[in-house]
Amino acid sequence: MSPMRVVTYAILIAAALFFLLPVYVMIITSLKPMEEIRTGAMLALPQNPSFEAWSIAWSQACSGVRCEGVAPGFWNSVQITIPSVIVSVLAGALTGYTMSFWKFRGSNLVFAILIFGAFVPYQILLYPLVRVYASLGIFGTVGGLVIVHSIFGLPLTTLMFRNFFVSIPTELFKAARVDGAGFLRIFWQIVLPMSAPIIVVTVIWQATGIWNDFLMGLVFGGREAKPMTALLNNIILSEFGERRYNVEMAATFLTALVPLAIYLLSGRWFVRGITAGSVKG
Repeated sequence: MSPMRVVTYAILIAAALFFLLPVYVMIITSLKPMEEIRTGAMLALPQNPSFEAWSIAWSQACSGVRCEGVAPGFWNSVQITIPSVIVSVLAGALTGYTMSFWKFRGSNLVFAILIFGAFVPYQILLYPLVRVYASLGIFGTVGGLVIVHSIFGLPLTTLMFRNFFVSIPTELFKAARVDGAGFLRIFWQIVLPMSAPIIVVTVIWQATGIWNDFLMGLVFGGREAKPMTALLNNIILSEFGERRYNVEMAATFLTALVPLAIYLLSGRWFVRGITAGSVKG
């Protein structure tokens, strides 16, 4: 054990404790009854652990006048996230493929404008989008949120796929053209099967970003299509009288459970995808 390794392990342990301590507090607080929470022993283990707060947070906690817990928001988030990820990843892959192998006059300008859209603050686009959605009759719907997330995710997914495709030898593309393969055949049979690392990266990135989104869900979700994050905010803010910290912690952890599971189960693929070329170019 060299001094440098000791320092490295010390920094890693300190960083792990820094990030894991709030998770620990959330979990043990959600398992305590309010009598134990009032004692102020925040780090103490629960004496009589119970999952009652989790049950209340899932199906009974009140968001405004509705006392249905975060369960409706969970299913809304699932319906929003899955199609949004599929559409944005496929559209980004197709656009990045076009910008890499099928360049046309002005393609660099189009790509620059597309990437510039990733740096435009979402807040300045909210009011015009709300007006457009209201006129089209899709405001407050799951489909409207899918369109929003797909559009705003396109610049980043295009950039990631284009940077990855730059690392693919152009000889493969030229050989396929000589053999008579066309635009879609090259994409589906040659380019896309080679893009598994960057597909994993973009899927993880988009899935966690869309699931954790609050602003778009709050603005475009309306009354019936609010995602889990918007319902969590309403549950915490609409409590009156005694604040049930155990219920709030349980609801918060339930909301964060899906992104945590995604990173725990596929985090190593995320790192592999990045090192395989997603930041090259």
